[in-house]
Amino acid sequence: MAMWRRVASLSPLIRSSSSCKLAFLNQVLTSPASLLPQVAYRLNISELFTTEVNESPLTKKDLFISFVLGGPGSGKGTQCAKIVETFGHVHLSAGELLRRELISNSECAAMILNTIKEGKIVPSEVTVKLIQKEMESIDNHKFLIDGFPRNEENRKAFEKIIRADPDVVLFFDCPEEEMVKRVLNRNEGRVDDNKETVKKRLEVFYASHLPVINYYSQKGKLYKIEAVGTEDEIFERVRPVFAAFEHGPK
Repeated sequence: MAMWRRVASLSPLIRSSSSCKLAFLNQVLTSPASLLPQVAYRLNISELFTTEVNESPLTKKDLFISFVLGGPGSGKGTQCAKIVETFGHVHLSAGELLRRELISNSECAAMILNTIKEGKIVPSEVTVKLIQKEMESIDNHKFLIDGFPRNEENRKAFEKIIRADPDVVLFFDCPEEEMVKRVLNRNEGRVDDNKETVKKRLEVFYASHLPVINYYSQKGKLYKIEAVGTEDEIFERVRPVFAAFEHGPK
């Protein structure tokens, strides 16, 4: 498959905390009484993640951002490790950042835990702020964000908060039966992994991710990788994507 390169124009300016707070306060003042608890909940999330500095350290980095998408069993985790080793990117997993925050005993951890206990999805803003915090703390400008965005809400939250587009969106395209076989053959510690539950997970993946995949395909940022073959064979399809950026102007 022919690969092409398209560089996004970045404007990684982060909203000041005062403007965030003002927007939420305005919503509190104008919301019907029945919606105030929901608005207050969102306000607390915003307060936990805002910072008093007007400029994020990200504004000083020549950011290179890659999103990595693929269903369970597509092999994206293995390929992320190879990209990190070969091209020096920092590997960030949205799921791992959430798990790490959960055991930190922070105010945000309690809020995330309560959200999960109530059967609700952790707000995209929380996930993106955790990603932002991690990116700011690392002395590198090349980030490989694994398993994100999971849906259109994630995507929009990232663009709104980070104020940057991804340079590369990798999608590991693997036949369903192959992914089912891989998941069932590996020990993930999931007692519920059987053929039917894996297929359900794949259905959920495609329903939530396809709008994101289509969006970046239309923007010319999507690189579809055929995820069948040995690990090295698949990586040889990935390598040219990043090599082109390494040897060309940003």
